[in-house]
Amino acid sequence: MSDLPDPPFDSPPLWRQLQLTAGALAAIRSGVSGSVAFDAVEPVLRPGVQALGFQVLRWLGRAEALRRQLAKRTPPPAADALLCTALALAWDAERSPYEPFTLVDQAVEAAKRNPGTRAQASFINACLRRFLRERDDLVALTDREPVAQWNHPRWWVERLKRQHPREWQRVLGADNMQAPMTLRVNLLKTSVAAMRQGLAAAGIPSRPVGAGGLQLERARPVGQIPGFADGECSVQDAAAQIAAPLLLSGLDLRPAAALRVLDACAAPGGKTAHLLELAPAAEVTALEVDATRSRRIDDTLARLGLAATVLVADASRPAEWWDARPFDAILLDAPCTASGIVRRHPDVRWLRRESDIEQLALQQAMLLAALWPLVRPGGRLLYCTCSVFVEEGAHQIEAFLAHNTDARLLPSPGHLLPQSAVNARGVPDNALGDHDGFFYALLEKLPR
Repeated sequence: MSDLPDPPFDSPPLWRQLQLTAGALAAIRSGVSGSVAFDAVEPVLRPGVQALGFQVLRWLGRAEALRRQLAKRTPPPAADALLCTALALAWDAERSPYEPFTLVDQAVEAAKRNPGTRAQASFINACLRRFLRERDDLVALTDREPVAQWNHPRWWVERLKRQHPREWQRVLGADNMQAPMTLRVNLLKTSVAAMRQGLAAAGIPSRPVGAGGLQLERARPVGQIPGFADGECSVQDAAAQIAAPLLLSGLDLRPAAALRVLDACAAPGGKTAHLLELAPAAEVTALEVDATRSRRIDDTLARLGLAATVLVADASRPAEWWDARPFDAILLDAPCTASGIVRRHPDVRWLRRESDIEQLALQQAMLLAALWPLVRPGGRLLYCTCSVFVEEGAHQIEAFLAHNTDARLLPSPGHLLPQSAVNARGVPDNALGDHDGFFYALLEKLPR
């Protein structure tokens, strides 16, 4: 399934889209996040450019390997970004959204029309024409390179191979697939069956996933989803939908219980909202250290008609915001490498450095240490990350349990590795269908 939307009648010429896509790639290579790079594109052009950009980022390892075969020296950044954009889109005829000759022609036109690449237009033309003549041989040569074969940094491939020796190829393959659009049904307002029926009536096929989700056959703008504006559903990956019910399982959700819940790293508010949908009588506090991102929590809750105490605060410094009343349940969706959600954020694999893992693991340990004293005896803390690396999952919890004798690990999913429909066919009991990579550990504080 392609990421590319149906082009509008007044869609810009392909050369212009290639210019903008290459510009976004150049920005990402300089360290800018994909969301910022694509948000800089004019809104009317953004969907098409982002779709092309996602495809380029998924095949960037192959494109860079091909460019090394075609050019002895790396071209200037703007020209290299345009050349690699064209190669990423053209190297596999079956996956290419356009005919290779069309891509080459329009890439050269893009080079000619940009003052920053005009001087390299002939060079880009020569490289791409050679690629068309020798494509099969060039692709075969690059097949020998792991980065080209798997389209992930070498350190990422090697680490994943060590840590998940049975699943690493499946994970890397899933990473390069388009992620599905999954809805979480707001059971306070409707039911899964009713929501599915409404979607079907609007010509949007779906199938149930998990306890309260629907996975769409094809992604749609949220404005086309019946009931979205009225708060009947939210967009949330199937693996992320596990968090709230897992944390609340076994707790007393009746109003008389006066359940106190903390969502410690809450933006953009999807899990906060899910907690309130399942426990509407709970007193929920949502923390977010970034003021801009915290406003997204407010927007999410307002659309769904829910209310929580939203604080702009650092979860690792409870003395600055905690009222000394213990929590019954804490959700710690900790900052991480985001290595489990590269299907949705394909820039992550190229932006991350191997050293980031150790730094983030230290931050995760600090958050666990700071928040554990806030849990009442008999209460729970759910630690989760959208990461596939064990340093941010299993190893983090092993270290925590070794240093906190008042904690015990309750039944938890552990590492959920990215799963795509393509490689899920042999796993009929995969209730979540397509899903991102997550780690979950549910911890209970033993009574004194």
